[in-house]
Amino acid sequence: MENNLSASRNGMPGNRLRIFTWHIHGSYLYYLSQGNYDIYIPVKDDRSEGYPGRGDTFPFAGNVHEIRAEDVRNAEFDCILFQSRLNYLTDQYEILSAEQRTLPKIYLEHDPPRESPVDTRHVVDDPEVLLVHVTHFNRLMWDNNRTPTRVIDHGVIVPDDVMYSGEKQSGIVVINNIQTRGRRLGLDIFLEVRRHVPLDLIGMGTEALGLGEVKHTQLPAFISQYRFFFNPIRYTSLGLSVCEAMMLGVPVVGLATTEMVTAIDNGVSGYVHTDVSYLIDKMQQLLEDKHLAGQIGRHGQRMALERFHIKRFTDDWENTFRQVIAQRYSAEILAG
Repeated sequence: MENNLSASRNGMPGNRLRIFTWHIHGSYLYYLSQGNYDIYIPVKDDRSEGYPGRGDTFPFAGNVHEIRAEDVRNAEFDCILFQSRLNYLTDQYEILSAEQRTLPKIYLEHDPPRESPVDTRHVVDDPEVLLVHVTHFNRLMWDNNRTPTRVIDHGVIVPDDVMYSGEKQSGIVVINNIQTRGRRLGLDIFLEVRRHVPLDLIGMGTEALGLGEVKHTQLPAFISQYRFFFNPIRYTSLGLSVCEAMMLGVPVVGLATTEMVTAIDNGVSGYVHTDVSYLIDKMQQLLEDKHLAGQIGRHGQRMALERFHIKRFTDDWENTFRQVIAQRYSAEILAG
């Protein structure tokens, strides 16, 4: 591995980076893979958590490489990207070599704290690891210990040839396994709103309450037909499906919690509130007034194009990778 470290030092800043991570959140990994770097993900025969390989759900390009878990310790990387407690506490010690564990490290935190929204200490407590949060809300709520932090806002892609039509006089909800995730993901809110407003539900494990899973490549065309997008989630990160809906020009209605309050300008680019009755009233207005829905959706689309542009997202990630790598090796040089 000394050869790998030397290659990394000599290759900055021009060489194409080699990032090792686990396949944790498929949508996020797909958008991350749009950048100008190579991503290596481990695979096991049992396809256990973090080890499913590329899979067939997302159209990954050639810069996402599968590597057998048992072969990881013999490969060369420039940076290790953790995405879960399991990655950080267990996986790295099982599949990375001792030398690889000295490489520059980033922990990507996808979620806000669960145990307590204000008093939960993050699993990482290391000034030599960079903790990247996907929203400012998440960084605000976690106790980040001694670990330096950064926020990289979401970036998404939608097809150029898919446009909002709003022809279906109903709303669409996109949540995986909502039945088993309860109040946090807003199961009760979804059921209550559906008593007053026509709503379709899609996502993995939704067959009992909705239409089941729609593949990622088919999702934009599918949701663009609906009059509005409803996000009943009480407490989670800003969903990528929300960003995708906004990018398509679909008006978004949701709870005024977590990062949603910064993504939606209430009454201009969507509707957010903590009063569900208020949201039901706004949904009914959108169903009755297609022109209003289109107007709200266009405002949201302009905001999304500015905030969630994929080039900004991948540039932020590449710059972050390079800075973390450069800082590590500059520190080693200064230490002699």
